[in-house]
Amino acid sequence: MPRAVLDMMDRRPIWAMPSWVPEEIRSSLPGEWELVVIDELTDGSGDGATPITRPISPAILEAAAKADLYFGYGVPAELLESAPGLRWVHSGAAGVGSSLTSPMLESDVIFTNSARVHAKPMAETVLAMILYFGRGLDLAVANQKKSVWDTEPYYMEGAPLNELSELTVGVLGFGGVGSEVSLRVAGLGARVVALKRTSSLEDVVPITEGVLAGTIELLSGKEGFKSCLAQSDVLVLAIPDTPETRGMMDREAFSQMKQGAVLINVARGKLIDEEALIEALNTGKLRGAALDVFQKEPLRGDHELWDHSKVLITPHVSAVSRGFWRRETDLILHNLQCYLDGSPLKEWRNVVNKSAGY
Repeated sequence: MPRAVLDMMDRRPIWAMPSWVPEEIRSSLPGEWELVVIDELTDGSGDGATPITRPISPAILEAAAKADLYFGYGVPAELLESAPGLRWVHSGAAGVGSSLTSPMLESDVIFTNSARVHAKPMAETVLAMILYFGRGLDLAVANQKKSVWDTEPYYMEGAPLNELSELTVGVLGFGGVGSEVSLRVAGLGARVVALKRTSSLEDVVPITEGVLAGTIELLSGKEGFKSCLAQSDVLVLAIPDTPETRGMMDREAFSQMKQGAVLINVARGKLIDEEALIEALNTGKLRGAALDVFQKEPLRGDHELWDHSKVLITPHVSAVSRGFWRRETDLILHNLQCYLDGSPLKEWRNVVNKSAGY
């Protein structure tokens, strides 16, 4: 009997799996299929569950041993090694780094993730971060902490207040998150320059929907990266963590940014040299930084970034949304139909390029 294993009982209440999710998946499987629903709590944070944060129990290994499909948060090497019959594995997490183990890289199992599922709430978080600095809410928070009614920072010459239509927003990465960020800020009138891995798309994408009409200019390669740095009033990191991108925001990169620019990172903490970032903030090179991710998480309590007046910190929660399960289930059901129909991979969604790392 063919078997699918659903191991997505997230321990966090807002991510808790509704009862209708297994019901919809079960109803989409042919009659001869068995759906095994794991009722143990798991953890979908970061790249998903790993043996370090949540040991794989014998019950899960036993259920997966004879499975064809596995849906979970991350795909540990131990699970792959114990389930030689797996043909497709899916992670409810966006990141895939902890799942790209030797057994995964050496296998021909289809691997899909949930990157685009998280894109909408992450893009809205980015928009909030842009407005936080652009409309001077950081100045308001500083006043409030001191119980001071101080209008001077708003009225002084060169006050750091902007309208979106005045800004060039650079977006490093034009995947699920990057494209959603680009569409939102361009739809509110901003000019967007977005860096993508290849140059197959049109160079300029006009945005005709939204409050105002902005544009998205697509760039690629090392020169495109340098151009994004040089042009951006706000630079958004929405690019995966790979050997090529790790540490890309170093002292040299910060030196090429516009004076007074804002940096936003909702991607991965390892993209940034944090010492170089603090230096850029302290020297005034950067107006501010909004950070949802860090090199080491959780960020230790005595880290300098916590008390920095130019930094907004959120604890890796940019993707949190009550809309997750509808989008996640629709993704699983689409790919499930592709699997059952034997559709080519080009018709699937979110197939991970194992060699590229995302």
